[in-house]
Amino acid sequence: MLRVAAASLTGTAIEFYDFFAYGTAAALVLGPLYFPTVSPLVGSLAAFGTFGVGFLARPIGSVIFGHLGDRRGRRPVLILSLLLTGVATVAVGLVPTYDRIGLAAPCLLLLLRFLQGLGLGGEWGGAVLLTAEHAPARRRALWSSFTQLGPPLGFLLANGLTLALSATLTDAQFLSWGWRVPFWFAGVLAVGGLLLRGRLAETPQFEELAARDDRATLPFAELLRDHWRLVLLTAGGLSVAYAVYYTITTWSLAYATERLGVDRTVMLGCIMAAIVVSGAVTPHFALLADRWGRRSMCLAGCAGMALWSVPMVALLHTGRPEWIVPGFMVGAVCFTAVVAVIAAYLPELYEPRVRCTGATFGYNLAGVLGGAVTPLVATAAARGEGTPWALAGYLAAFALVSLGCFALLPETRPAAADAGPVTEGAEGAPA
Repeated sequence: MLRVAAASLTGTAIEFYDFFAYGTAAALVLGPLYFPTVSPLVGSLAAFGTFGVGFLARPIGSVIFGHLGDRRGRRPVLILSLLLTGVATVAVGLVPTYDRIGLAAPCLLLLLRFLQGLGLGGEWGGAVLLTAEHAPARRRALWSSFTQLGPPLGFLLANGLTLALSATLTDAQFLSWGWRVPFWFAGVLAVGGLLLRGRLAETPQFEELAARDDRATLPFAELLRDHWRLVLLTAGGLSVAYAVYYTITTWSLAYATERLGVDRTVMLGCIMAAIVVSGAVTPHFALLADRWGRRSMCLAGCAGMALWSVPMVALLHTGRPEWIVPGFMVGAVCFTAVVAVIAAYLPELYEPRVRCTGATFGYNLAGVLGGAVTPLVATAAARGEGTPWALAGYLAAFALVSLGCFALLPETRPAAADAGPVTEGAEGAPA
């Protein structure tokens, strides 16, 4: 079980490293390098627009890779998604800037970001199901949380490398070639991940499905026909975690450096401190979910985000790292209460024959709702000189909507005395 969990963690860390490397570049350099003919504000919006395209591609990737996972197995999804994302990420680091090839530069960037999103759209579901379908029921949330450690590790690796380059290179060197290094390094990580994942076995639950030929012919069509309400509720519930996460990790970097005058290196350090906290509390929240329930943790996280949105934005606007760091840390604890348990919760909600498609599509649709639009909304809401209270209100309202979605979902935690799988999911099917 430890080997399976480690492989899932490593793979998601690599894939999210690829995705986050682009987010950091979008906040720091893509505007002036690829959209130099517009104002700084419009350039930031355009850069975040290409960032958002990756989120729009993720549900499409979840349909494609979800079909593969429900028809052919969870293991092939892990190999192909990692290969696609790795190649696209290395290619981003090779795209010439606008002053060299003109309009073709942002167009290529857009295409590669779309391919990144396709790959990541399949990655999460394959990795989560590989762990969840191997794990013992009473510790499913804990073992599945290893997958959720991948995003913070990927973020820390991507931003740690960017931080080191930012601190050691001049601004001219960083703009010229330094920002590309994290994208080239993705190729090395992808090769290592492929070697590790190539040794994994298929999950017992899928082998059982295949043996009795109970696989869905068209998983996505069946999902929309029989489980559409569940898809909407899971996507709506999880979306606020994306909104808060990308407010902290992506938008705040551009806002603090461009508007508040915070040093780029200092701001990267503030963000990384919050993500360290997120990774540290993830297994603790997972243990609580195994004891008290998945839904309970999600409700608590949404309530915390609704209450903390205003203080977090106010602390950020001070421009002082000693206030920004605690503001971000509390926000990180709140969204982690949701994301730490979702790797167990979503697979338990969907029946096995459409589980890869359902869990992956719901997860990535939440990314569109909460992650793709938030940096754009936040940038527009912060155009004035004062504290961006409109952004705080947006995040609080988002949290309340997500809380309502989770309130309408059932609890799936197995009974403490039950050593077998969950007996019934949200749709009355084996989970």
